[in-house]
Amino acid sequence: MIYLLGKPDYAYVAFIGILFAFAATCVAIACLNRYLPKDMGRQYAHDGKLSAGKPRGAGILFVFAFVAAAVVFSQLNAEIGIYLVLIVIEMLTGFFDDAAEKPWGEYLKGFLDFAVAVVVALVYLHYNGSEIVFAVTGTAVTLPPLLFGILTVVLVWVSINVTNCSDGVDGLSGTLTIITIMTFFILDSVLGVEDGFNYCILLFAVCLLGYLWYNATPSKLLMGDAGSRAMGIFIAIAALKSRSPFLYLLAAFVLIVDGGLGLIKVSLLRFLKIRIMKNITTPLHDHVRKKMGWSNEQVVFRFAIIQIVISLAAVYMVTL
Repeated sequence: MIYLLGKPDYAYVAFIGILFAFAATCVAIACLNRYLPKDMGRQYAHDGKLSAGKPRGAGILFVFAFVAAAVVFSQLNAEIGIYLVLIVIEMLTGFFDDAAEKPWGEYLKGFLDFAVAVVVALVYLHYNGSEIVFAVTGTAVTLPPLLFGILTVVLVWVSINVTNCSDGVDGLSGTLTIITIMTFFILDSVLGVEDGFNYCILLFAVCLLGYLWYNATPSKLLMGDAGSRAMGIFIAIAALKSRSPFLYLLAAFVLIVDGGLGLIKVSLLRFLKIRIMKNITTPLHDHVRKKMGWSNEQVVFRFAIIQIVISLAAVYMVTL
């Protein structure tokens, strides 16, 4: 919005915008957390009862802080504007579930995620086409739009749900999301992808840092589905805007493994009556706590270290 007033120096505006995003998140959480719904304590989650009574759904605060910063300080265009709306929609579906006395059913949430994913695919195709780049070789391939659209829907739906499933340890999913999206920010720089969405990655990251200020163990509040679902769709959009969406498999590797194993295990059992990974508790962050005795802090640090190592390897591989 500032850019509509003239042509201010981009560097100064970007700097102020980042500080604003962090400050707005911290102020919003400090002043408004008392109005959030309270967590009831998750019955089947490891140490789930310890969360009972904490404000839940804090994702609504850092997402709106991010959107406000993006609208005011980024070089907003129609495509990014639509993505912001879709991120808010995904956040609101999670928030209303967080606030509901009776949680929404899995099928309803899955359908809503699918609908949002379809819109993301259509918007991306309209503004960018169906070309993808294999970052390691630099080879560009144009896929049939229908195939690209299907793959995009899968990417967005999977990203939303594995990120959501990874939210269960104070600071874990937020920390992993920051590492993942900053990996895409660095990869964009390496690959020469210049797009207004790059700056939005920085804004989203600092808003998450503002949230983590309050969510570090022991947490004072929880992001809920409002935060995890918004993070999931943001990661997917960042992967798409990199022009190399297959890098998602590396940049979000820990999120995929942590949250994805549970999705695969439950889906195979529910729909095909196939039982796998009998001795593995899912999500994986519960397994390492229950079976291996890791503390919450060890889970966050060790999972983060694994993702940082993989991300650094991916960045170096792309530079060769």
